Amino acid sequence: MCDLIKSSTDMTPIKYLICASLLVSACAQTPKATLKADVQEPEAAQTAPAMQLPNVELSSELLYGFLLSEIAAQRGEDAIAVEGSSSLAQKTRDPRLAMRAAHMAIQTGRIDKAIESIRIWQEADPNSPMATRMLASALLRTGRIEEARDELVKVLDGDKEHVEQNLIQTYQMLASYPDKAAALSIMRDIAASYPEKAESHWAVAQMSRYAGEDELALSEVRSARNIRPEWDMAASLEAQILQKKAPQESLEILRAYIKKYPDASELRLQYARLLLEQKQFESSRDQFQILSDDNPENPDMAYAIALISLQMNDLPRAEKQLQLSLEKGKSDQDTVQYYLGQLAEAKKNDEEALAHYRQVAAGENLFSAQIRVVYLLSKTGRRDEADQYLNDIQPANDDQRIKLVLVEANILRMANRYPEAYQMLKKNLEVYPENPELLYETAMMAEKNDEFENFESLMRKLIDLDPGRAHAYNALGYSLMERNVRLPEAMELVRKAVQLAPDDAAIIDSLGWGYFLTGNQDESLKQLRHAFSMNPDPEIAAHLGEVLWVSGQKDEAKKIWQDSKKDNPDNAVLETVIKRFLP
Repeated sequence: MCDLIKSSTDMTPIKYLICASLLVSACAQTPKATLKADVQEPEAAQTAPAMQLPNVELSSELLYGFLLSEIAAQRGEDAIAVEGSSSLAQKTRDPRLAMRAAHMAIQTGRIDKAIESIRIWQEADPNSPMATRMLASALLRTGRIEEARDELVKVLDGDKEHVEQNLIQTYQMLASYPDKAAALSIMRDIAASYPEKAESHWAVAQMSRYAGEDELALSEVRSARNIRPEWDMAASLEAQILQKKAPQESLEILRAYIKKYPDASELRLQYARLLLEQKQFESSRDQFQILSDDNPENPDMAYAIALISLQMNDLPRAEKQLQLSLEKGKSDQDTVQYYLGQLAEAKKNDEEALAHYRQVAAGENLFSAQIRVVYLLSKTGRRDEADQYLNDIQPANDDQRIKLVLVEANILRMANRYPEAYQMLKKNLEVYPENPELLYETAMMAEKNDEFENFESLMRKLIDLDPGRAHAYNALGYSLMERNVRLPEAMELVRKAVQLAPDDAAIIDSLGWGYFLTGNQDESLKQLRHAFSMNPDPEIAAHLGEVLWVSGQKDEAKKIWQDSKKDNPDNAVLETVIKRFLP
């Protein structure tokens, strides 16, 4: 803080204003954030020649105008602040007040006023690279790119010692210009004066990418690498340029670079991510492991390894790395807990899964975790607790409201409370009459309640709304098969479902069962074997075993039933078929 008690002989009149500015800022109850220049200054800017300061008498009018603009700025009265500070800069021609006025104008979007103030600043301080750079930025924001070019050239010409850094900053400023072709033209023009600098070629390559000139970008970045083969930014850019059209070549550039420079962690991370994008999971995981070993306290590396391990179905390693990410302080612990819950479910450890899901307190997985808690509570027989937990969930939108209805219906279905589930679904269908999921579940529950006419009506409405929904065709066709009515129509519906979803085992099972009902045992066995190979579901096992039994292959039928029963001891459909043939 300035010592305001000092005599006027110790301070210039304008310095009083600067001290007054500090005093106003210190006394403000809600000070604004510190203003910053658009572009960070090189170190050389700090050693520029001293500014030529004018000798201006501190009149009461000048002091009043200064305090008025500063107080207005503190109070958010932007128009008054900008007009006042600009007026002061014009009256005093003081570069410090001009700089302050320029900052105020830029912060409030008054670029016209900013340009005026910066030009005053330049007049008083022609050696200031900050003023020149800010003027270039302001001119670019108003579309005056040719004028901005002249200012950018001044910066480069005036600071030869830091020309490399200034070339990169020139690109950064031009990159925000909307007309990328024009910006590229300016960048090439400026860079042509520095053909020996890798940064000039790199800057042109970057602008070429933005302008859609990939061939030029590739040529320029390779020139940069020829000049500085060890420069990581150039190697990274070349890999980025090649990534879409030649991903393997991109990978090879990164692989070769990190082989030569193994400590280049940023490029190793880029390499690991590109491997992951190319679905080379094991190689990607190896690279993330190296990064993790080099940064043992970084929880994000452990988390990345865990997610890749999940992709590879390496559940033990995924679980280990997720636990490590928690121990290392992963910020998004809710997501980690959610994935740990998923892993626990995969291990069929319902209590452990519940514990993890209950620890998800926020984030995008919160609702899904809550739904899993309801499901697991219901599955483990704690239906009262499941009902209470379900009632406590606060849905954020209609999609979540409908999801909760479907979950509640599923709980009622698991408890064989079909009439209650059906009535609840019908009530909600009145609110959301065209929701596909609600239509499907209501139709299926109508069938459970032997209301076949309503079932068919709802399913046909769903098909009309969503003609590509394969499971609607399959459900309708299979229902007709189960009731042994209109079998030709049933087969037509199921064939349509197969066309829409040729790799769905449940639909192929329906087709195979339909062939059996219509007397084509050979085709039935072919389709059912195919379905069972895709998914050894107990209901598919029941169908396949029955067709095998009827066709005389009883030993194979028994084995399929018995093996499936071991894995699915409580499946009612499988149990019914076994009792019918093996009483």
